[in-house]
Amino acid sequence: MQTITIDWNHPTDPKPGRERDHVRDYVATGGLDGHLWHGVPTLLLTTVDRPTGRTARTPLIYAEDAGRHIVLAAGWGAPEHPAWYRRLTAHPEVRLQVGPAVFQARARTACPAERDVYWPAMTALWPLFDDYRTSASPREIPLVVITP
Repeated sequence: MQTITIDWNHPTDPKPGRERDHVRDYVATGGLDGHLWHGVPTLLLTTVDRPTGRTARTPLIYAEDAGRHIVLAAGWGAPEHPAWYRRLTAHPEVRLQVGPAVFQARARTACPAERDVYWPAMTALWPLFDDYRTSASPREIPLVVITP
């Protein structure tokens, strides 16, 4: 089995645009500018590309429960899973930035019982998640639980 070297300190950011601006402002201000996005809390998720060891950073809306962070792989309702979700299913060790706090964590897809509990919490934060679920169909949008 090939060993990969992971460089957590130099992630690739999203393509130029609002998402990249969000990430850069979040990092530059330690989350003071960017943690709240359109009134909802966001975190920065850094995932690893298994073959190369390259890391990529993605801003995501999140809920928190008992120290766990909950996110949805909604991908704006696209028909396929977002790249960050595909990366974490292959390499579940991730890094989070939540406000000023930066830490290692482990991600996994929620079981059906967790999904039943957390889906309403996520749509309460961002009602468009229900619209994304409709447009992504037949793809089921994964709900991800991230534990430090």
